[in-house]
Amino acid sequence: MKQVIEAHKSEYECEPSVIAVSPGRFHLVGEHSWFFKDKTLSMAVNLPVYVAVSKRNDNSLRFFFSQVNERRKANLSSLKYKREDKWANALKAIVFAFEMSGIKVCGLNFTVYSDILPSAGFGITTAIKVASALALRKIFELGDKFDDNFILRAVEIGNRQFLNVGNYLADNFAALFSKADSLIITDHAKMSYETIPFDFPNKTIMLTDARVPRISVWNEESLRQAENALLLGELKQKKSTVFGGWIYEDSKTEINEVLSVVNEDTRRRLFCIMKEHQCVLDAVSGLKKGDFSSFARAINESHAFMRDLYEASCPEIDWIYKRVLELALIPDVHQHSACCRITGKGFGRCAYTILDTEQLDTFKKKLAEYERIFGFKATSYTVKSAEGARVL
Repeated sequence: MKQVIEAHKSEYECEPSVIAVSPGRFHLVGEHSWFFKDKTLSMAVNLPVYVAVSKRNDNSLRFFFSQVNERRKANLSSLKYKREDKWANALKAIVFAFEMSGIKVCGLNFTVYSDILPSAGFGITTAIKVASALALRKIFELGDKFDDNFILRAVEIGNRQFLNVGNYLADNFAALFSKADSLIITDHAKMSYETIPFDFPNKTIMLTDARVPRISVWNEESLRQAENALLLGELKQKKSTVFGGWIYEDSKTEINEVLSVVNEDTRRRLFCIMKEHQCVLDAVSGLKKGDFSSFARAINESHAFMRDLYEASCPEIDWIYKRVLELALIPDVHQHSACCRITGKGFGRCAYTILDTEQLDTFKKKLAEYERIFGFKATSYTVKSAEGARVL
């Protein structure tokens, strides 16, 4: 808090009126299947983003990102998206959303303080949006009707109407509603969430930015077509005994018949979406039973599906995954003591690992070998689950 206040004072010669904080996050499994109304399992983590705000006496907007020493500016009368404004567009989007909601906005000073940059893909951009929305709600002293649902709507307006990007419920729910020592599961069909305890105190969670350039080998939008959603809809079956109340068909004959109308690449990726949904259900079942091995097995299987069927991985991430499996399957190949999966923005950049704390040093030594083999210096963060966004 002291560093955030000092950064704001140094930049604007005044203390912030409000400071809000929002956590980073990563998606454990299911982040590619939101379009098909499936489920996403996520964890908010203690990679905090602070947004400090103070009022101005004019209609100017000033933006300062402390860690990168970057500044941007805009005016309320001509507020628009500019590609070169990068991270500041997230803040402008929320200001835009408040104005679109009929709230009279004045000139403002913003300071963003985060040790993790948005480019890392750990939900930092969403954290900026949610924290700034909470800060503006506070600074303008809005009433009780401007509840958390209003914050969600503001983020959605900013995403869709200002940034012209999708509005990802799993990102927003994780940023706003997460609890410590828990995961959060988003049901995209019901537009709802649930928190699930993550009660494995002897485990350590690591996020690894593999520093691999993001190069998509295929356009994911090509899969997100209405006709593909309809095909998967034909393969959904009600089942009251599972989380969410439905599963996908498991008959290979039925699956092949329904998916026979698409090409092989699309068929394989739609099949991966189906497998992802089952991995989410298996992971949630393991969590609720307190069975880490079942949970970890679902995560490891998910990575294999994303690698082989969805083609979202890369050799560098797969190498890290294999090193974790070497730790996970000792001494019993039927028991998984650790898990690893690709995550993060884009294709082939970040991985998360959950392993026994006593295995941490061994894993770090493996990462030292990674740099020698691939030439990229991976950056790792040891993290814990965190509370959702709040005003400080």
